[in-house]
Amino acid sequence: MLENLYTQPGAAQRLRSGPLGPWLDSFVERLTELGYTSWSRRSNVVLAADLGRWMANRDISVGSLNESVVEACVKQRRTQRERRRAASSLVLAHLRAKGVTPPSPDGPAPVAHEQRYAAYMQKERGAAAGTLEGYLAVVRDFLGRRFGSGEVELALLTASDVGAYLVERAHSLSPKTVAYRAGALRSFFRFLFLQGETATNLSAAPLMSQTRHRATVPRYLSPAQVEELLDTCDPGTPTGRRDRAILLLLVRLGLRAGEVAALELNDIRWRSGEIVVRGKGNVVNRLPLLSEVGEALAAYIRQDRASDAPTRRVFLRRLAPVRELGGRGAISSIVRAGLSRAGLHPPVRGPHLLRHTLATQMIRAGASMAEIAEVLRHATPSSSAIYAKVDFEALRALARPWPCVGGAR
Repeated sequence: MLENLYTQPGAAQRLRSGPLGPWLDSFVERLTELGYTSWSRRSNVVLAADLGRWMANRDISVGSLNESVVEACVKQRRTQRERRRAASSLVLAHLRAKGVTPPSPDGPAPVAHEQRYAAYMQKERGAAAGTLEGYLAVVRDFLGRRFGSGEVELALLTASDVGAYLVERAHSLSPKTVAYRAGALRSFFRFLFLQGETATNLSAAPLMSQTRHRATVPRYLSPAQVEELLDTCDPGTPTGRRDRAILLLLVRLGLRAGEVAALELNDIRWRSGEIVVRGKGNVVNRLPLLSEVGEALAAYIRQDRASDAPTRRVFLRRLAPVRELGGRGAISSIVRAGLSRAGLHPPVRGPHLLRHTLATQMIRAGASMAEIAEVLRHATPSSSAIYAKVDFEALRALARPWPCVGGAR
């Protein structure tokens, strides 16, 4: 394998002569499987060989290689430290997979209360993975600010601790985000009280920030702005084709970010013209595969998606190591990047903006609330009621004239 990368006579032999030489060929094979380019493979092999020479000069055996050795080598090198750290970590993982070096020592044990809370939310409450991920992040942030690096003593929590946390976070977060955090904490405190971890039910404390339900108008893009956003995806590049398919799923079918990230190849039913969506609460729905969306998906899958990828997820990273996109966060980054390229600066820049855009376009085209609820897969009709506010023409007919003195207008 090394001869395929290095054409200079003797280069492969010199690399194999080092302490890590016996494993460099299989290391190249592994990098190839992960999707690294030829240039990246050559660079990683050279830096891995340099790590081996550094170890040999200090009488460190290959079997003793671990994270501490890697960090010591990186610190003593003055150039390319980040690239050295990345290459060394890759070769360390490869040697561990081969059984040459001991497995990674166990990290910190999972926090017991987080494990039990996650199990409770999944089994008792039927929480979706995205909801659980968000709630656990809030719980970790709260407990970290309350107890710092010390031991977490749940029995010591009081309502004043919760209030102080929300007041502190309110300075840097929107009222809606503060309300979300309050809801997550309410769920966690209800669990603690049911489990006997706290003497009082802290979920009954007035945690919710003062925001009115459906008090705002949904943010959305105009049809022209949607086209500007889609035009930022270059159909002549692999990244452009992937990002266009993702944006179309969001704005034409109203999928949530997590639903797009979780989409698998088997979920696209080409013959029946359907797409299977696994939504909130593990509910499975089927939506029509619109021709525009289907063409974008087909172009990306045929031309750019690696057929031997180690996952069935539709959307993959463009850079090595090749694997599925990193969940909702990766989809959000693609949307924000597209909005920036298009020169659009809406107040809300996340993927839900495109979901709101679809609902707004539907209601202005004459769709009923029931139809919007069906497309967006809302569990209750009240979730769709907020879109009535954007039908300005219908609302104008209901508006009464503003009273003025003497009948003047």
